[in-house]
Amino acid sequence: MTARKSGNDAIELLLDDHKQVRQLIKQYEKIHESATADEKQELAEQICSEFLLHADIEEQFFYPAAREALEEEDLIDEAEVEHASARDLVAQIQSMQPDDPMYDAKVKVLGEYIEHHVEEEEKEMFPKVKKAKLDFDALGQEMMQVKESAQAGFLAGDKTAEGKGQRRSPRA
Repeated sequence: MTARKSGNDAIELLLDDHKQVRQLIKQYEKIHESATADEKQELAEQICSEFLLHADIEEQFFYPAAREALEEEDLIDEAEVEHASARDLVAQIQSMQPDDPMYDAKVKVLGEYIEHHVEEEEKEMFPKVKKAKLDFDALGQEMMQVKESAQAGFLAGDKTAEGKGQRRSPRA
């Protein structure tokens, strides 16, 4: 979920993340029947890792700011529950082999969870948060710094930075 480096506020960064993970899910849907087990696993792992990093950053930075700005805490509560459900499914996927008969189904359902969650954020939460008096640029800059740091750690071989479906602090 790589975002453009300049001029992004927090919501733009999250929208870029949503677009990226949606593309990965569509790619998996297209190839899962003809792909090798390794290809499927690699793409599923990418979906899971991208989701986990996005969810961590959203929960650590965006949701607390949105919670302060909005009087409707139900939206944020629901989003956090949706993240928890998706995290559980990610953990199941990551503990499986791609030749498991339920593997494709679980990746598909994860995609459906993510799609539902993204639609609610983009149609309900983001418009309400945009009306709030938040410094979206500063928030976005902080989110991007943590994201880039986590991605750099992951690329350097620290796969715990995007751990197997477990919570981690992006500040660590």
